[in-house]
Amino acid sequence: MTTTIYLVRHAHSTYSTDEQARPLSEQGRYYAEQLTTLFKGIKPDHIYASPYRRAIETVQPLAAQYGLVIQETAAVQERLLAPGELSDFQQAVGYVWEHPDENPYGGESNVTAQQRIVHEIKQLLKKHKKQTVVIGTHGNIMVLLMQHFDPTYGYDFWKTLKMPAVYRMIFKDGVFLHIEEVCQHN
Repeated sequence: MTTTIYLVRHAHSTYSTDEQARPLSEQGRYYAEQLTTLFKGIKPDHIYASPYRRAIETVQPLAAQYGLVIQETAAVQERLLAPGELSDFQQAVGYVWEHPDENPYGGESNVTAQQRIVHEIKQLLKKHKKQTVVIGTHGNIMVLLMQHFDPTYGYDFWKTLKMPAVYRMIFKDGVFLHIEEVCQHN
């Protein structure tokens, strides 16, 4: 039997400097509702989410559809790139992807962030054998996780990732089998 993990990158959010409290935009709420259609016939056993509001709001309609409680876990929250605002966000993200062991901006390096989420996924695989788990998360940390299991995922892929995006990861007895795209919205 397999364990299935659905990674759900949050839907479009209204920009705010408060990363944790940033809500979904009207468009984001619409696409979050659409996820219930995508998951018709795919009943998750558990739903986890980053404590960031936009990640929770993205999986909330799905949790309501199946009567599940969203379990918040900081291990799947977005990687901290810098403790404050950056003058050039794109340049900073590009730098840390090119230099995975470094982060001169005061946040997590790719290696540190990747270790954090990979550890969490391994714990979830042990805890939820032969189950289906949905994780509401963020683009950068999601791609770092995917890259750990399949190195073809990286910075160029991250730049094309939509909000929301849903990817299914399949594991058999804790061993990674494959990743496949389920859905990406504009």
